[in-house]
Amino acid sequence: MLRLGIDIDGTVTDPQTFLPYLNQSFKKSLTYQDLTQYDLTKVYNITDADFWSWMDEFEPIIYKEAPLALHAKEVLDEWKDMYQLMFISARRKHLMEITNQWFKDKDLFYHHIELIGSHDKLAAVKENNISIFFEDKHDNACMINEEHSIPVILFNTPYNQDPIPKGVIRVNNWREAKKWVQQWTEIKI
Repeated sequence: MLRLGIDIDGTVTDPQTFLPYLNQSFKKSLTYQDLTQYDLTKVYNITDADFWSWMDEFEPIIYKEAPLALHAKEVLDEWKDMYQLMFISARRKHLMEITNQWFKDKDLFYHHIELIGSHDKLAAVKENNISIFFEDKHDNACMINEEHSIPVILFNTPYNQDPIPKGVIRVNNWREAKKWVQQWTEIKI
């Protein structure tokens, strides 16, 4: 059974989730298309200290209320008996209870959830013997592909538009991801 490594935020959750909270807190009216960098301190012109202070306050609320990405539940529900669904997130470990509750509230199945508290997912990918990874952060996608020689599905966003290597596959939604995985597994069999 293939082990799918799946990021949570911006991949399973809607990538626009943080936008209204950020706009309200920092008195901006940016659109999703304005989020051309993953580093929100640069987008909102705030310090790292201000950002992390804000995250400490709003992260639990945002993660509790985050909507699912388009077609995520539909596809993941189809996959739950076909593949091992291994969620590997940069979320900080103290958010595990909120994360588990969100999965329960969304009726979203998982085999494993790991909050590593860092964007460096290389060790977790290796330890969990991941076959395909699903990500929205450009440099993570490239590093995982290059380090582990596995395909990485990169969900298309305004903040991940840099060029990608051959083993990183850009998709617009979960149905496109599903189609690519079906084609890839047919070739591998």
